[in-house]
Amino acid sequence: MPAGVPGEATGRTAAAHLSRLARQVPFTLAVVLTMLVLGVVTQSLWSPLKDRELLDAVAYGLPALQAGRWWTPVSGAFFALVPAQYLPVAGGALLLLGWSELRLGTPHAALAAVVGHLVGVLGASLLLLLLSQTSWAWADRTAAVLDVGFSAGALGAVAAASATLLPPWRGRLRLVLSLYAVLALLYVGLLWDVEHLLAILVGLALGPLLLGRRPRPELPSFTRHEWRIIASTLFVVSAVVRILLYFTPSDGPLGAATSDSDAMTVLVGAAISLSLAWGLARGSRRTWQLAGALATLSVLVGLTALVLEVLAPDQLDAQGDVVSSVPQLVVDSVLWLLQLIVLVAGRGAFQARSGRRRRAELATGSSDRDTAIRLLKTHGGSTMSWMGTWPDNHWFIHRGPDGSPLGYIAFQVHRGTAIALGDPVAADAATRAAVLQAFVDAEETHGLRVCFFSVTQEVADWGRAHGRRDVLVAEEAIIDLPDLEFKGKSWQSVRTALNRAAKEGIAYREGRLAEMPRGLLSQVRAISELWVSDKGLPEMGFTLGGVDEALDPDTVVGLALDADMTVHGVTSWLPVYSAGGQVRGWTLDVMRRLPDGFRPVTEFLIASACLSFRDQGASFVSLSGAPLAHSGDGTAERAALERLLDQIGEAMEPLYGFRSLDSFKQKFRPRHEPVHLVFPDEAALPRIGLALTSAYLPGASLRDLARAGLQARKDDDQVFL
Repeated sequence: MPAGVPGEATGRTAAAHLSRLARQVPFTLAVVLTMLVLGVVTQSLWSPLKDRELLDAVAYGLPALQAGRWWTPVSGAFFALVPAQYLPVAGGALLLLGWSELRLGTPHAALAAVVGHLVGVLGASLLLLLLSQTSWAWADRTAAVLDVGFSAGALGAVAAASATLLPPWRGRLRLVLSLYAVLALLYVGLLWDVEHLLAILVGLALGPLLLGRRPRPELPSFTRHEWRIIASTLFVVSAVVRILLYFTPSDGPLGAATSDSDAMTVLVGAAISLSLAWGLARGSRRTWQLAGALATLSVLVGLTALVLEVLAPDQLDAQGDVVSSVPQLVVDSVLWLLQLIVLVAGRGAFQARSGRRRRAELATGSSDRDTAIRLLKTHGGSTMSWMGTWPDNHWFIHRGPDGSPLGYIAFQVHRGTAIALGDPVAADAATRAAVLQAFVDAEETHGLRVCFFSVTQEVADWGRAHGRRDVLVAEEAIIDLPDLEFKGKSWQSVRTALNRAAKEGIAYREGRLAEMPRGLLSQVRAISELWVSDKGLPEMGFTLGGVDEALDPDTVVGLALDADMTVHGVTSWLPVYSAGGQVRGWTLDVMRRLPDGFRPVTEFLIASACLSFRDQGASFVSLSGAPLAHSGDGTAERAALERLLDQIGEAMEPLYGFRSLDSFKQKFRPRHEPVHLVFPDEAALPRIGLALTSAYLPGASLRDLARAGLQARKDDDQVFL
């Protein structure tokens, strides 16, 4: 096949996607194309409109309407004042209108944009006409300004399209739009800031109507994480505003502000705000106390200074112009008051103790592990539960009023995320639900995001009932043992492995690895180290154990030995306890083989273990779930997330053969049980993805992953983990 064919095919695919996208946003493309065509025809793309007489003919504003140029609200929408503004004007229209059109559909998006633009333009003119009758200098100055562009329409469309979003995204977008509009008007106060505020307000009201709903003014309900982000963002804004005002003093609606602060004072104030923002984002209780005290003091000082400034005579600058610090004092006081309100309203989100104190608490987990194991053997658990007893985990113990342990959840903390591993362990479903809620409350109080990884349908149902999302991340392969017999054509490959092992003198040996001869243990370590070196990465952790975990006295290993006591392969099996401490099943963990040894050793080891466990009275064995590999039969609303996980699985396939392993397990004709990831909302997925990467590969960098991936693609013999 010619080398150019794949590239040509990719190009055609990209062109087809762009063509399909263009057909979905005809209104957006019409607006942008009109801007560019008029820019060429009138030469505004290279000749500033603001310096030409054409401005008076096309620009909108109160002077244009008073002069009878009624067409200007339409004509002015397709121009920019200077050539450099065409990029943000046309680009902003393309992005904002395009997104709105995709969300609302062309008729509704066009209506929202046109109404937003007209209300913004005409409403600003009417408002300034009324205010200019007073002695307000800002109103007189702004009323004489002309403007062009379609930014008000684009923002109005986005505000309307926010109604199509689900919580919490709807509230987040509306908060960003409102905060931008209010701060821009207070601090800058140009004509288009008035237009933007009016367009956003009408867009917020129009959006629900376009969707057939009545607009209802209601305060959004924020989670702990969102309260932290809002509080943190306000302090970041405060830092940025301080710096901007130093270089460009405000001349907004409240008048001109002074710029008499020295650079060091501005930098120190900005640094304090940024430090507080960092602590608030982590939910620090101490930072919340400091921020609250500073905000309270600043509001009191600002109000006191404002009273004194109003009573004091006006000051003159070097040129003899009247200046005043009243505007800056008012706006600063408003911002500090807003920060204080957010801190008080969201006070429950800031309960996290210091990192040192938290690490000290987690370091005392040895007794918690003993408690967890005791609870597991008392109440029983899922096929993942024994993995939760591994020493790398922490354990959240939920206790009753008398202090007795009722249940627990195993978890790890990576990149600000508490990843709960498997279902909670407790006596019954009601207690397990109580453990789940107590765990979420405790960890979110410490400033952590919480997700539940590799959980059953019971936890997924609990998550849905509590407003959380879930996605299928794997399917667990279960082999029922009581009636297991390797008979029939479908079991041919398994029978072949058993028969061939018998002919070649390969025997199955089962027991505790720690109790086996040192020579066998050394071979098992050597096989595992060889596998790791081939990958170029450390062994995966979290839900995938290694030799150290196989040495656990509750874990059983199976070895394939020849007559010379050479280990050709090893599997380890984790106990699945029922209530009362009885082992009702086993979960496959470690699976390694000697590269040049007995080839069907994996089939031999699993088949031999199944027969042995069946004879011991076990009900099932679990071949575990292949991470990031599933059947793809999820619901439509989770399809996008599952496609994302599929893409990650495909990228990591050369490293660990997840899909190859999943295909291999089908030889044993298992039934499948869904395994879920339960998470707060889609905004947490990027951080959760990084946290899971750290959990599975705590010692690997991005460079390690890339290098190992390229090397692994050269090797097609990726049969199993």
